[in-house]
Amino acid sequence: MHWTPGRAGAPKTQENQERRARLHIIPHLGQIPLRNITAAELRAYIAKLEDTVSSVDYRRGILSELSSILEAAVDDKRLARNPMHAKSVRWPKAPRERREAWPLETALRVRDVISPRNRITVVLGLGCGLRQGEVFGLSPEDIDYARGVLHVRRQVQAIKGRLYFALPKGKKTRVVDMPSSVAEELKRHVEAFPPVKVELPWGKPEAEGQRRKFSLLLTTRFGNAIAVNTWNTYTWKPALAKAGIIPPRAEGAKNWQWEAAPKDGFHALWHTYASIMLEAGESVVTVARWLGHSSPAITLGYYAHFMPEAGSKGRTAIDGLLGRQGDLHASRNSPDSPQG
Repeated sequence: MHWTPGRAGAPKTQENQERRARLHIIPHLGQIPLRNITAAELRAYIAKLEDTVSSVDYRRGILSELSSILEAAVDDKRLARNPMHAKSVRWPKAPRERREAWPLETALRVRDVISPRNRITVVLGLGCGLRQGEVFGLSPEDIDYARGVLHVRRQVQAIKGRLYFALPKGKKTRVVDMPSSVAEELKRHVEAFPPVKVELPWGKPEAEGQRRKFSLLLTTRFGNAIAVNTWNTYTWKPALAKAGIIPPRAEGAKNWQWEAAPKDGFHALWHTYASIMLEAGESVVTVARWLGHSSPAITLGYYAHFMPEAGSKGRTAIDGLLGRQGDLHASRNSPDSPQG
């Protein structure tokens, strides 16, 4: 690990980088001297990844981490050049991945079968496009009933079981629209489950000197912030099974033993929200802002297939213009005209 560069950035990002190196790079390349990591060695390694890692995005993340390590070795004069830059070393092509949404009926079924305390999570994911950690970090102070908006200012994250507050993804706060139906659900939730003040480190789990306290809309029954992995196992998956989305636990299985359901995580609500907004004709720029995307191009890349009318408005406008002009000049421009 001495050739792994020191990293800045968000703690969660650093944890992901460390995991990729520990699980996928070190076992295969960690014992090879740097000077022996050639283009041929890397081609073989990439072929091995294709057999062991199904996600193209994840494979590219592993290779990006490896390239950064080798680039640091070049900077430290331990390598003359980065072999990941060799022409024969071909990365898997980045997929133009489409996000798949649930049918609205599926999302509503989950909302209705999940426990009353957690119903608001589905409402906020489906109704306002909040990410899971953002739901767990939402405070009553973030709700502006008068303007009908939510201020997304923080999320709850966890690293190795240690919870902390952090800025939303991209380190940017944002304001999202809050439909009146969501506002009414929030009022009912607050009345039934009064918010609890929770104190956690800010920015990273070890930042004990930078602890902050917020009143949270959603906590455990014991008044603690919610750990995503625990919630997914003991709240989300049982609700999915009850709604008929995933199979029930196998006979004799422990209460934490569920089949993997990567397409049916909380993010499915986020995708469903985007699909509803775009199919309703909402501006892509607006939806991108509500989702917290850095660019509308990202929103289009993931969700353009949810815009069935895309192109039809322009086509109608052109047909109206050219069709009308064609009627006006039909006789003059007709092939049978003397001017033809």
